[in-house]
Amino acid sequence: MIVRRLDEANKTERRIVSPDSNWESTRLLLKDDKMGFSFHVTTIYEGADFQMHYQNHLESVYCMSGEGEVQTLDDGKVYPIHPGTLYILDQHDKHVLRAFKEMKMACVFNPPLNGKEVHNAEGAYELTAESVAD
Repeated sequence: MIVRRLDEANKTERRIVSPDSNWESTRLLLKDDKMGFSFHVTTIYEGADFQMHYQNHLESVYCMSGEGEVQTLDDGKVYPIHPGTLYILDQHDKHVLRAFKEMKMACVFNPPLNGKEVHNAEGAYELTAESVAD
């Protein structure tokens, strides 16, 4: 069994802050845990407005707190996000995420992340980031 606490993980290398200061993410479950997916608690800072395109991963995102929206760029549809909303990027959807109030999100990635990933120029995570040690 694996047991981790968010407050403890926040004090380790598992907490990653984006270089563009849009978000921070604490990666509680990673590839090295051999579960087949990774699990993160991510904070999207108020006022953040940025494009992502996970070409190498599928992602599910559950909003625990805050308010914002996600817009799919292929069709321009805008989906409001508030606590209790789950959105699923099941088609490697190119999208824009906007936070009107700071949002706390629970995120699942498949394949799992290694731990050090930040978005590249296309808004994707690479598959080759170095692993985080416990």
